[in-house]
Amino acid sequence: MSDKLKKTGRLPGDPTREQLIERMIRVDQAGEYGAVRIYAGQLSVLGESKSGPVIKHMAEQEEEHLSQFNDLVAARRVRPTALMPVWHLAGFALGAGTALLGEKAAMACTVAIEEVIDEHYAAQVEKLGDEDADLRETFEKFRAEELQHRDTGLEHGAEQAPGYEPLTAAIKAGSRLAIWLSERI
Repeated sequence: MSDKLKKTGRLPGDPTREQLIERMIRVDQAGEYGAVRIYAGQLSVLGESKSGPVIKHMAEQEEEHLSQFNDLVAARRVRPTALMPVWHLAGFALGAGTALLGEKAAMACTVAIEEVIDEHYAAQVEKLGDEDADLRETFEKFRAEELQHRDTGLEHGAEQAPGYEPLTAAIKAGSRLAIWLSERI
């Protein structure tokens, strides 16, 4: 084993710590943008329904998250993902599409995405370790709020949505792909 590998633990081609943090900020900005768009789509269909205020509250939290990541992108001079136009359309379509299937399907969408985001933020916190405490605290705070969204979705009947298992499996797969792409592109 080379001395460099022993010191850094990095293999050739692995991102540097700085690149890793840039990827984290880039993908999280994209994810929060996508969440804002999903809730916009849901609100376009369900805004006047009994679940409208619940969705609006979650959307407001996502807007706060996005604002903080926009600030981080600017402050740390991180290149945003080039896929923002895709997430603009795809997020709204996913939100509106699940809302058209009914309130429970919209909540199932929230549950699926938030479960993936929980895993995602947890992995980021672990990678950061004790370094960059401010960024780690931001990830932990947002992770807790995303888990509240998941719980809200479950409390509002997500698991009773028709086709809950295949619907959430498809949304989770799409979310994981969006994360992978947004980190890199």
